[in-house]
Amino acid sequence: MNLWRRKLRLAAVAVVAAVAVVASACSSSSSPPSSSSSGGTAVKGGTVTWALPPSTTNNWIFPFYAITNASVYNGEQFQWLMYRPLYMFGNNTNTNVAINYPLSPANQPVYSNNGKTVTITMKGWVWSNGEAVNADNVKFFLNMTKAEKANWYAYAPTLLPDNVTSYTASGNTLTMNLNKTYSSTWYTYNQLAEINPMPLAWDVTSLGAKPGSGGCTNDTAADGWAKCKAVWAFLTAHTYATSPLWSVVDGPWKLSSFSTTGNVTMVPNPKYSGSPKPQISVLKFVPFTDDATEYTALKTGSLDIGYIPSADLPPKTGSSSVPTTNPLGSGFGLQPYYNFGIFYAQPNFNNPQVGYMVRQLYMRQALQEVVDQPGIIKAIFRGYALPDSGPAPNMPPGNQWIPPVQTQNNSQGPYPFNIAKAKSSLEAHGWSEVGGVMTCQDPAKCGTGITKGQQAKFTYVYSTGQAAVTAQWQTIKSDASQAGIDITIQGQTFNTIIGESAPCSPMSSKCAVQVFAFGGWLFNGPGFEPTGEPLFATGAGSNSGNYSDPTMDNLINQTHVSSASSAFNDYAAFGAQQLPFLWVPNSYPIQAVNSKLRGVTFNALDTLLPEYWYFTK
Repeated sequence: MNLWRRKLRLAAVAVVAAVAVVASACSSSSSPPSSSSSGGTAVKGGTVTWALPPSTTNNWIFPFYAITNASVYNGEQFQWLMYRPLYMFGNNTNTNVAINYPLSPANQPVYSNNGKTVTITMKGWVWSNGEAVNADNVKFFLNMTKAEKANWYAYAPTLLPDNVTSYTASGNTLTMNLNKTYSSTWYTYNQLAEINPMPLAWDVTSLGAKPGSGGCTNDTAADGWAKCKAVWAFLTAHTYATSPLWSVVDGPWKLSSFSTTGNVTMVPNPKYSGSPKPQISVLKFVPFTDDATEYTALKTGSLDIGYIPSADLPPKTGSSSVPTTNPLGSGFGLQPYYNFGIFYAQPNFNNPQVGYMVRQLYMRQALQEVVDQPGIIKAIFRGYALPDSGPAPNMPPGNQWIPPVQTQNNSQGPYPFNIAKAKSSLEAHGWSEVGGVMTCQDPAKCGTGITKGQQAKFTYVYSTGQAAVTAQWQTIKSDASQAGIDITIQGQTFNTIIGESAPCSPMSSKCAVQVFAFGGWLFNGPGFEPTGEPLFATGAGSNSGNYSDPTMDNLINQTHVSSASSAFNDYAAFGAQQLPFLWVPNSYPIQAVNSKLRGVTFNALDTLLPEYWYFTK
């Protein structure tokens, strides 16, 4: 079960592709059927128990947050159930990653004035307290982004809200004026998609205050956004789920109970304006410390939905995406859980111990060449994985975003597994092996900031709780040692690692983590087109490794204004060659679902839609 940080590029025939996306989205909100495909009759009600991945919990409820609280377990699989974003993505299938207008509280945006004016019309939904979901709710959020850029994970310099020159709200209509013409698809998928309407009940600075009395909705830059800053400070001090603030929802679900241990219970919101309405009565999220404990709960019937650890899967055979034999028997159905994302270790270019080393491309190449992706996929993930080799997602299989360079060397990209090459490259750049560890002997060749006697030693901080993930990093550590690279692996919980991942100043003590190995990135925010601004743009709020390259910045910017596939391919190819990340296999979990529970799918964006689920008898 991969652990994900947050968050499509149209093909060359952009207009035709866009029509297909809209058509797909418009057909995605059908109501649950009255009977299952196998003849069982649907029944209303029932409790569903869902297993959270090991070492993860839902720990942030306010849908405005910094990178240190950004994960799908707080976003798509928690907040989105209660607080619908302006635009939903994905549907109740395993592979769809398109925008989903039927499930969104806003209609499709309209671009005019040569693309520099965007008009958004809300559908007239209501919050659970009776308040309208209208343009003021969008304005409230936009004002908050102006006031708290440093605390918004989606912020990147020059992008939203910087690229908006003005905006006005009137009833259900919000009008935004942009500073230039952008690709309308990119702007919708990667800018408007980051907006989450917020109720006026949250625009307060004290519990019980009149909705809107905080003044953020109508704040301006004239006072330095002081009102919004005060509201943000109040809301972030009340992020515990039992606060009455968070009972105001517009999504299909609301909280029934919440525990800091990770146990969360949700029930249907009877005032949900959208469709379909929930069929089950209760949804429970259950935390686990490791995958063995979770699998025991699954086998004993304590869970309705869970995952099978890699070690308990039979090897993958043929073209089938799931095992040909079911280790759980007929009581559960099996599904692949593809992901529209990438999987990697993220070197910290500003870490005082290793920053200067990882700034050298030859060093990153060596670190990549000691990663035996084919061997790890076969021996550890039992075949249920694909190699990663660049910033374009390689799942769902067959998606159109992968540039040719990422398909080289059996999809290992330009730097396939080669221990001998990794070692010789280090030697060619002034390193020699001393006591089993490569040591810089010629600083002029080693590179700027690297001193004589410095050793090629790195600490990778990885997410605990999954035996396969631990085995992967142990394998990489062992293979690296054969090239004279000394890797220490240090396990932490997923929540702990992302809590340490805020961007930091060069070589400062706050840049304590040398290499982040928390999991991967799903292109489900910030940004649903897999352009690189949240991860690789200089100064981006989600750029935990502090990577910066002017060529990369320029290539990313080109994807914002051009719908041509060549613009995306140029960016992705550069990312594959430059290694801002160290790529590792992208495994897909095998999920098990109670055979009496229907309508369950595992969307590649991690969009969770339990309102489609129902039991049968």
